[in-house]
Amino acid sequence: MKNELQKRILTILVITPLTFYFILKGSFFFITFLFILFLISSYEWLKMTKIFFLKAIGLAFLIISFLTAFYIREKGLDFFLFIIIICISNDIGGYFFGKFFKGPKLSKISPNKTYSGMLGGILLAIFFSYLLELSSDFENQKNLSNIDFVIIVLMISSISQIGDLIISYFKRICKIKNTGNILPGHGGLLDRIDGMIFVFPTVFLLLFLI
Repeated sequence: MKNELQKRILTILVITPLTFYFILKGSFFFITFLFILFLISSYEWLKMTKIFFLKAIGLAFLIISFLTAFYIREKGLDFFLFIIIICISNDIGGYFFGKFFKGPKLSKISPNKTYSGMLGGILLAIFFSYLLELSSDFENQKNLSNIDFVIIVLMISSISQIGDLIISYFKRICKIKNTGNILPGHGGLLDRIDGMIFVFPTVFLLLFLI
């Protein structure tokens, strides 16, 4: 367990600055970064699923997800970072709160997830997204009240956790633990971006089309 945690932390220390570098650079760098992530996640999905219909639906969804991620990044860096920070802190909070407090299981779909982890993920998402909001003009651009701000964070955090459960469900029916092994201590790329790939299309629909 300790060895796995060390691998997990080391991987985070390596991929986090790289990820934010490409996000902040934008333009060709960000497009290339997104395309590489798309190829890896698509490969993991196609390798994981055996049913052609699910392969096709999953691949189409990944295309939509990455396109909406690109669109949101193009609309504004602050808001894109806002979403990323929520998803990342939600994952971190869920993992550490769940490990420390344990408690009742959230779902049979993913036995490792607990209610304490769910709550911890949401609390950490609110905390770090608020720190980001203080250091940017996100609130001024969107004219958000404190209540609106919390509601948006709760929405994104909840969708991220639902996305995590959906991918866990498919892993369960495919009888695999991880979608891959490209990220030591974490598993596959889809294991890490499972929440984000559901967040971006949903945010696009709710905030840019409705």
